[in-house]
Amino acid sequence: MQAPRRAFDILPYQLATAPKADCLAAKRNGEWQKWSTQQVLDSVNLVSLGLRQVGIGKDDKVAIISMNRPEWLYADFGISQLGAVTVPMYPTITTEDYKYIFADAGVKAVFVANQELYDKVKEATASLNIPDDHIFTFDKISGGRPFEDLLALGKKGNVADLEPLRAAVQPDDLLTLIYTSGTTGSPKGVMLTHDNILSNCRSSQSFVPVTKDDSALSFLPLCHIFERMVTYLYMINGVSIYYAESMETIADNLREVHPNIFTTVPRLLEKVYDKIVAKGHELTGVKKQLFFWALNLGLEYDTQQDKGFFYNTQLKLARKLIFSKWQEALGGNIRVIVSGGGALQPRLARVFWAAGIRVMEGYGLTETSPVIAVGGFEPENNLIGTVGPLIDNMEVKIAADGEILTKSASVMKGYYNKPELTAEAIDKDGWFHTGDIGEFVNGRFLKITDRKKEMFKTSGGKYVAPQVIEGKLKESPLIEQAMVVGDGQKFPAVLLVPAFDELKSWCKRNNVPVNGSNEELVKNEQVQKMFHDLVTKYNKSFAQWEQVKKEALLPKLWTVESGEMTPTMKVKRKVISENNKEVINSLYNSDSQR
Repeated sequence: MQAPRRAFDILPYQLATAPKADCLAAKRNGEWQKWSTQQVLDSVNLVSLGLRQVGIGKDDKVAIISMNRPEWLYADFGISQLGAVTVPMYPTITTEDYKYIFADAGVKAVFVANQELYDKVKEATASLNIPDDHIFTFDKISGGRPFEDLLALGKKGNVADLEPLRAAVQPDDLLTLIYTSGTTGSPKGVMLTHDNILSNCRSSQSFVPVTKDDSALSFLPLCHIFERMVTYLYMINGVSIYYAESMETIADNLREVHPNIFTTVPRLLEKVYDKIVAKGHELTGVKKQLFFWALNLGLEYDTQQDKGFFYNTQLKLARKLIFSKWQEALGGNIRVIVSGGGALQPRLARVFWAAGIRVMEGYGLTETSPVIAVGGFEPENNLIGTVGPLIDNMEVKIAADGEILTKSASVMKGYYNKPELTAEAIDKDGWFHTGDIGEFVNGRFLKITDRKKEMFKTSGGKYVAPQVIEGKLKESPLIEQAMVVGDGQKFPAVLLVPAFDELKSWCKRNNVPVNGSNEELVKNEQVQKMFHDLVTKYNKSFAQWEQVKKEALLPKLWTVESGEMTPTMKVKRKVISENNKEVINSLYNSDSQR
């Protein structure tokens, strides 16, 4: 059968090449419920027929606001079969953001998961032209129109009637509008076609080691292009997809599902690592010595270098005694973890590879559907500290100022309703300007060094790349968040949010009282000295003008809800700077520095 050319071709392709009894699975009432490829396809067709009954047709925009569940994909494929356009949105964004996106996209119908989201959507649509009976709810709730109503409407139609509608959809037609929140300004609607995303699937195919016998655990939001593209790739390859119940139940779900692969963001891997190390600190005697012996071995691991007989013999023993327990905690069958959405600490990659758990770090943007490069499954194609080689059919060049430019079939059509921003992003020769600074290592491994717009210049005229410094500082398990400041100032300084659980453990080990609040803890002189010493240690990695001269400890995490982080967990530097203006000023009010 011909490989999928449009998103909705994926299910018939799976049915013909690798039909699954558990195409999708989710926990309902404490039990794993499974849906076959045919059942999923039948539900998708009912969604299409139901939407047609309520007047949705080609090019109409339909929003999906839900955490991952089978209905998300039913809606996605059901919308696309009509030639309509999905507008996936984060459940965590504000009512104002919903209102802006609904209006900008011209949304005509909405799928929401539950009561809380329904209430937010009702508020956002109060002044917009979206009828109440065009808001469908996956859960049965008070006031919403149940998803089952739409399926019942679909049953009145004829599946054969969908054939001419499918046939009218071309690979270059718009599949989805994905609004990127960004760290500044209003959200921008990224226009991605069927071929944009499917070309990225094809170009990533040879890098992802999966077969029709494999299963995946899915928990990154499907509204993000990374998980959505990977989901399409899983389905094309006949991989069964199990949806985690929530971010809090991932550890339990891994042990229940025993998946072969999952995608993640670096922060989750950091939390897994930090929990493991915290348990190591709780051990005593020989067990504790063995744990940290294995951990230190792992930190020396190098995918590109055979460290010889003695190291390899020790590592084999460490895998048997210590690292096998890490594998069990991830379900026992993990072959590979794919990390994206931000920079992965090299120490994490080294330790997981040493533990026999291969981590493939990738890089891309919503505008590139998303993958540009990814570290390989094979050690020779995976250089830790880089985002790997380019995927197939991908062009990249480094501009004179270091910016990464790319050209491929995966590059977006443009920003919806924003031709001037599109012209800024894609030049006349078709190169998309990523806004990231990077370089090639050994001629083939792409390394990201910073965001072009986030670099700043000190009063001494020296450029500072804050992300590099922040990434180094966050190698410490005691530092949860970091933001370097200093634009136009004499020197860089940093705002630090401690990892409070780890900090409290450190306090207990060092006889520092922890009875009070986080606000009191960050004012403790011993705590402040410890962080000062940490920063001093990490400063040795940087040139004199890049070194952080002062630090301030903050008692509260930056969050999406506080408006200080984007839904993809990137810091909103202007918001954080404004919220901490007095703290930052105090760092520069005195000339005293290290």
